[in-house]
Amino acid sequence: MNRINRENQLFQLILARIKETIREPGVIFWGMIFPMLMSLGLGIAFMNKTDIFRRVGVIIHNQDTISTGDSTHVLQSFLQHQTEKINNPKDRFPAYKFTIRDEKLGNSIFLFQEMRWDEAMVLLKRGNMSIVLNEQKGQIGYHFDPLNPDAQLSYLKLSGVFGKKGNPVAENRTNIQPLTVRGTRYIDFLIPGLIAMGVMMSTMWGISYDIIEKRSKKLLRRMVATPMKKYNFLFALMTVRLVMNFLEAALLFIFSAIVFGISIQGNIGALFLIFMAGSIAFTGIATFISSHTSKTEIGNGFINAVVMPMMVLSGVFFSYHNFPDWTIPFIQPLPATILADGLRSIFIEGAGFAEITVPSLILITTGVVFFTAGLKIFKWH
Repeated sequence: MNRINRENQLFQLILARIKETIREPGVIFWGMIFPMLMSLGLGIAFMNKTDIFRRVGVIIHNQDTISTGDSTHVLQSFLQHQTEKINNPKDRFPAYKFTIRDEKLGNSIFLFQEMRWDEAMVLLKRGNMSIVLNEQKGQIGYHFDPLNPDAQLSYLKLSGVFGKKGNPVAENRTNIQPLTVRGTRYIDFLIPGLIAMGVMMSTMWGISYDIIEKRSKKLLRRMVATPMKKYNFLFALMTVRLVMNFLEAALLFIFSAIVFGISIQGNIGALFLIFMAGSIAFTGIATFISSHTSKTEIGNGFINAVVMPMMVLSGVFFSYHNFPDWTIPFIQPLPATILADGLRSIFIEGAGFAEITVPSLILITTGVVFFTAGLKIFKWH
């Protein structure tokens, strides 16, 4: 074969491979379009904000709200005279809006919300706010996790406002009070989210990919030819994955308990219930998305289409309240969001069966519905 023929053959092989690739819709979508959609979602959460909103808790010490308190108190005076009062029918107490304008770095909008100390602790643990203020004898106290960068930035901005000349609080009349309450650290927020993500990732890849790979290699066809009962095969996959989920979560918890001092403040039985409910939900979803395709490339795309958005949106690494308010009603019903919120409520809020019964029922129903639908269209060969 002469040199010209060899080069032409190589060119034709490359051209044929290119045509095979671009004719597969899954390759185009998952390789090109899906990453752009992911970047769009993350951009909306972190980059596409003209103003940065920071929620600040203001502790009230009696039944009177700040607006009816003694105006000689420095924090009360600041909220009364230098902020915009916001009345929300859903809130028991009014909120106050204050904007720090900065043309170069962008505006920072602080929403001061009156609340009790126990309410503030719940919001801190959920990641809905990072700093809490109170006032005693004319001195403002800042309560936040010193290891939280967002809380530190909020403190620096607020202390700069209160410390400026002409504002009611002098620089030497502030008090930093680092929070040492269990559940307020970022690691306390992160570990339940990682457990939820582990359940999702382990189940989706452990069941879906296994089924698709066996179908692509014609192994399912051979297994069906044996006296094996079909439902026994699926239940075996599910049982093994549930056991592995439990072992993986237990190891993560033991490690975090030893290294970081993580503890479970709620009911252990409720924790087991929400954990099993989440595993059932993702088992059903995994069965459904792997029920028909025999191409591993398409199967990978389906799995990523499920796990990647929820890994970003569902509050695994950061609170989903970073996203615009209009997206929250769409994020909260996601299975990973329900599971992560349920685990966090038990780990750091002391929740029990009463708080997680409804979320558990939703997850179990989700799993049953998807599993039933998957069996209807399941292809063994």
